[in-house]
Amino acid sequence: MADNIHPIYDRLVQRKEREAANGHRGGVVWLTGLSGSGKSTIAAAVERKLFERGVFAQVLDGDNVRNGLNGNLGFSLEDRKENTRRVAEVAKLFAHAGAIVLCSFVSPTRQMRAEVAEIVGSDDYFEVYVNTPLAVCEQRDVKGLYAKARAGELKNFTGIDSPYEAPVQPFLDLKTAELTVDQAAEQLIESLPL
Repeated sequence: MADNIHPIYDRLVQRKEREAANGHRGGVVWLTGLSGSGKSTIAAAVERKLFERGVFAQVLDGDNVRNGLNGNLGFSLEDRKENTRRVAEVAKLFAHAGAIVLCSFVSPTRQMRAEVAEIVGSDDYFEVYVNTPLAVCEQRDVKGLYAKARAGELKNFTGIDSPYEAPVQPFLDLKTAELTVDQAAEQLIESLPL
C-alpha cells in the first residue's frame, strides 16, 4: 500500500449495520452465459422484483459498464479479464454496502469467474449459469452480433471464434430455453439466501 494512503475502514458504517438497516444481506449474483442467453433481461427482472419487495438491488451490466468505467477496454482476452476484475471490485463495494448486486457478464472462462469469486469472497459470490443453447442465442440476437461474427465482421466473439467455458458447479443453472423471463427471475430470487 502506498505511504500516503491511510485506510479509514474502521471509521465507516460497518456492513452488518447496513445489512441490519436494509433487512437483508448483501451479495453478488454473477450471471454468466453466451450473448443472447438472457443474462441482462433476467438481471433487470430480478432487480425490479427485489426493488418492489424493498430489497436494495443493483444491476451491473456489460454494455452499461463498458460505456463508462470500462470504456477504455476492448474484447481481447486480456481486456475481458480486466473488465471482470474491475466489475468484481465494484460489486464487492456494493455488497459491503448491503446490496444484492446482479452482474450480467459473459465472463467466458472459468478462471475469470474464479478470480471474481476470489475478489468478492466465496460467501458473497453466487454464480448463475444462464444456460442457453447457442442456436437459441442466435435466434434471440437482437443486436445482430452473431450474424456479424459469422460473417467475419466481428472478431473474438464468444461462442463463434472465441470459446465459452460453462460453469462446472454453478450456484444455479437457469435453462432459459425452457423458462419464461418471469419464471427464471422467480427461480433465481427463491434460491438467494436473503
